[in-house]
Amino acid sequence: MKPIELNNSTIYQVDRDFTVLNEYIKKQSPSSIFILVDDLTMENCYPYFISHLETVARLEVIEIDNGEEFKNIETCTGVWNAMIELGSDRNSLMINLGGGVITDLGGFVASTIKRGIAFIHVPTSLLGMVDASIGGKNGVDIGSLKNQIGVINPPVMTVIDPGFLNTLSYQHLVNGSIEMFKHGLIADRAYWNDMNNATDYHSELFNALIYQSILIKSDIVRSDPFEKGARKALNYGHTIGHAIESYCMDEEALTTLLHGEAIAAGLLLESFLSVQFAGLPKSDYKEIKTWYDALDLDITFDNSQIEDIIAYMQHDKKNVNGEIRFVLLEQIGSFKTDQVVSEDSIYKAFEQL
Repeated sequence: MKPIELNNSTIYQVDRDFTVLNEYIKKQSPSSIFILVDDLTMENCYPYFISHLETVARLEVIEIDNGEEFKNIETCTGVWNAMIELGSDRNSLMINLGGGVITDLGGFVASTIKRGIAFIHVPTSLLGMVDASIGGKNGVDIGSLKNQIGVINPPVMTVIDPGFLNTLSYQHLVNGSIEMFKHGLIADRAYWNDMNNATDYHSELFNALIYQSILIKSDIVRSDPFEKGARKALNYGHTIGHAIESYCMDEEALTTLLHGEAIAAGLLLESFLSVQFAGLPKSDYKEIKTWYDALDLDITFDNSQIEDIIAYMQHDKKNVNGEIRFVLLEQIGSFKTDQVVSEDSIYKAFEQL
């Protein structure tokens, strides 16, 4: 598929072919290559990847624990220390091989060590392929508060091989697909329809949908790289979804949700708010509700829990002067940013779960 140029970075979707990566390494001749993995990608993805990597550069593999709870400054400190002890310099290259936690954290580490070294993303999860690795956002959480510390700095390239999807469970494939559905909701009704008709995650058709999802996000990011306007649309479903994700992570009695699962709930609730505050047709909302119900997620909260979740929403990065700002839909494929809604309406939206 044709490479996608995005803000001094190139995104390649390949089919078990890492020629572009090997050619870059040969041309740049890095002094050393640091490959960041977690324990799951080390076991399931690294052997396949390293068998395709061609270089005479010194290789160092740094492994961290998997999971959102490890996407923090403490983990960064461990990686920074390891890279320093292993002799990293300004001509080192970092390859982030993993899902969204690895690309988010690895991009942040690379952007800050030695005041910044080159890095490449090789996402191995569906969520990483269509969302986390695209757009140059790198960062970590503070406690359970998502992505509070970070930078916008693109990798030199992102190499996407859908073959890695064979390492994922069905739950994680569904998890990643949520962001693809979101891209349809904010930008392209036809794509939304295509996603609803897709049934096989391991097909040429789905690979094409991955590529189209990347195109949608790239077009938005290209128009607004630093999230001053249109790029805010990519946070659709995330104002409530991130708050739900953080709340469930903090409450030991609750099941921790995958990112996409929490965002799915956020998409439903913010679509309900869109009917009242942005004119989303009820027929469009019904489509979204039907899609959400088919996911069969068990996510419900009582009023006390909703109050706590709303408190988490106060930390959303789109907020202005203490006001919670939403991205809302005018219709499937069209959005409004910086929308303010009443707290009573947020409580009412939670009834949709």
